[in-house]
Amino acid sequence: MNWLRDYVRPKIRSILPQKDVAENLWHKCPSCGQMIFHRDLEENMHVCTHCGHHMRFGAIERLKNTFDNEKYKLVTLPDLQLDPLKFKDLKRYTDRLKASQTKTGRKDSVIVATGKIGGRPTTVAVFDFAF
Repeated sequence: MNWLRDYVRPKIRSILPQKDVAENLWHKCPSCGQMIFHRDLEENMHVCTHCGHHMRFGAIERLKNTFDNEKYKLVTLPDLQLDPLKFKDLKRYTDRLKASQTKTGRKDSVIVATGKIGGRPTTVAVFDFAF
């Protein structure tokens, strides 16, 4: 029986208020297992500072880091046909497409944006792997 762990610690915890700590402040590197603070991870463009492992980077974050001053305009893409090839799999292609659209809130897996990179006007297409 440890009196510090069993008696003193519960008493102290009952007296002091519990602080709410956000769960997404620290990220664990899938390669080396080191914990990385979220701001350090963002500054290093989602590359582990310990082992150099490249972690998944969202499409919108990629656009923000690519364009000058994080300024860009999204290009409106034309509506796509639901299933022009009549593709068959375990699930219907139209069902997979609708599920991805509701999950991401986007119509298509590609995001196209225009802006300036290094002061030059540029158009960039980024594939959203979350789609």
